[in-house]
Amino acid sequence: MFASRLLESAAFEGRSSEHRLIKSRLFVLPALLAAGFAAHAGHRHGEAAPAAMPQGAVEVKLDEAVLAKLPQVKAEGSAHGRKLSCEGVALVELLRASGAMPAEPLRGAQLSRIAQVRARDGYRAAFSLAELDPSLGNRPVVLTRRCNGADLPPGDGPWRLIVPGESRPARWVRQVESIRVGDADV
Repeated sequence: MFASRLLESAAFEGRSSEHRLIKSRLFVLPALLAAGFAAHAGHRHGEAAPAAMPQGAVEVKLDEAVLAKLPQVKAEGSAHGRKLSCEGVALVELLRASGAMPAEPLRGAQLSRIAQVRARDGYRAAFSLAELDPSLGNRPVVLTRRCNGADLPPGDGPWRLIVPGESRPARWVRQVESIRVGDADV
């Protein structure tokens, strides 16, 4: 309505060059708006597109070469009446180095994925990737093979999880045999 009145007004005053300019701008404006909306579709303010994550389950290898390249961290706590001071690698860093978890903050469907840690005797514990993600739960979980200055004894090793800050050491898996990341199927 406004555009047609503007065109009529310009034509009435006899300004044909202005009329053509106004008319051309009126046709370009909707095209620019449509292009802007199309480019913005599916994007929320302040969010990057989620990083690609593998589909299905991912086996995380306990590869000495990969583990040796990761930063060493310390973890302390008590389990079964023993104080432990351990060095190892953060589980989140191992998952990222293995491609089982993106380096960027988790989003969308990634928030429902879990890491299941399995012991030689079948004991299992699970951690959501969201609780491990530094931008969300930031839970420290350390995979270690050395505590109190010595290699783990055979009954605890070769790998063990230390989860400082938990009320009891129920997820401090001993004799870690495998780590698998996948969707949490309820």
